[in-house]
Amino acid sequence: MRVDADKINYSFVSLIEEPNQTVFLDANFFIPPDRSCLTSNKIIKPYEFSYYKENWLEPLWAEFSGISIHESVYDELVDAHVKAFADSKAKANPPELKIYYDSSLTEIEKNVMRAKVDVLATHSQYDPDMDNSKDRGEILSLSYMSVKGFLYFAAKDELPIRLITHADKLGTGLDEMGIIQMFELLYYLRKTQKYDDKALRNLYKYNYCLTSREKQNNPDWETLISKMDNLYLPIISKIITGN
Repeated sequence: MRVDADKINYSFVSLIEEPNQTVFLDANFFIPPDRSCLTSNKIIKPYEFSYYKENWLEPLWAEFSGISIHESVYDELVDAHVKAFADSKAKANPPELKIYYDSSLTEIEKNVMRAKVDVLATHSQYDPDMDNSKDRGEILSLSYMSVKGFLYFAAKDELPIRLITHADKLGTGLDEMGIIQMFELLYYLRKTQKYDDKALRNLYKYNYCLTSREKQNNPDWETLISKMDNLYLPIISKIITGN
C-alpha cells in the first residue's frame, strides 16, 4: 500500500472539520490486519482484536459520529469478535453504526445500482453474475453510495482508492466521491493527543512499512507526521483548539 502525503486530500479535511458526516467504511477497517505471511520475521504476528479495538476502532468511533457500512461489508465481518463489535455499535441507543441495505432502494435506484455495479466490476475481480466474494464489499458499497449520493469512503486497499482517485480516467462515475485512507486517520488520531502514540505508530508501520519495498517507498512514522503537518497542521490546530 502506497502512502501519498504530498498533496492535500480535501475529503479528509472535510471529514475532520465536520466529523458528523456520513463516511462508509470498508471491511478492512474493522478486521485486525494479518500480514505475517509477507515476511520471514517470526516476531511479526497478526493483530489481536482487543489491541486493535482499543487503539484503532474505539478512537475512530470517539472522533466520528457518522460511521456507516453497506450490508455487503457487514456480511464480511465473520470473525466473532469483529461482528460482535459491529453489532454493539449498530444496536446502541442511539445507533453508533448505520448499516445501509439495498432493500431501501426504489426499483429505479436498484436498476441504476445494477448498472453501476457492472461498470465498477470490470475493474475488479468481482463477477456480478457469480456474486463471488472477492472485491464484493468494495464494489457494492461504492455502487450504493453513488446511487444515494454519499461522498466519503474510508479504505486502505488499492482497489477503491484507484476507482475513486482515477474516476475520470477509468470512467467509473465516482468523480464526486472522496477516499479517506487509514494513514490519514492515524495521523489525525495522533494529533488529537488523546490516544496511545506508540500503538498508532505500530499500526502505521504494520500496514505501510512492513516489507522492504514498503520501507523504501513509504515514509516512516516520524517523516509521515512531518509531511502531514506541512499539509494539515493549521487546519487541525484550529479544530483541536476550537479557534
